[in-house]
Amino acid sequence: MSTSGIDQMLRELRSAAAQAGGGAREGADAGAAAGAPDFAAMLRSSIDSVNAAQQDAQKVQQAFDADAPEANLQEVVVAMQKASLSFQTMVQVRNRLVTAYQDIMSTQV
Repeated sequence: MSTSGIDQMLRELRSAAAQAGGGAREGADAGAAAGAPDFAAMLRSSIDSVNAAQQDAQKVQQAFDADAPEANLQEVVVAMQKASLSFQTMVQVRNRLVTAYQDIMSTQV
């Protein structure tokens, strides 16, 4: 198995990560460098934002159900669609991560 394709892919991924992080980093310790984006923190903030959207939709729906004067049907529908879309996006990200993990684990070294 040729490792040149894997090395090229790693260089491209590191380059993309450096651009996403706001600067170019070189070397094998790019992930451990100060200021590097933390995957766990980004994942946690994404999950928290999905949770917040779902809680917001639930609050708006409960206010509408209670005939609160500030709640209207359009706000309920928009909030529920935002929550649904963010949840579906999170599920797709999870599916892609699981697929990537399975592909990595099945790769013979």
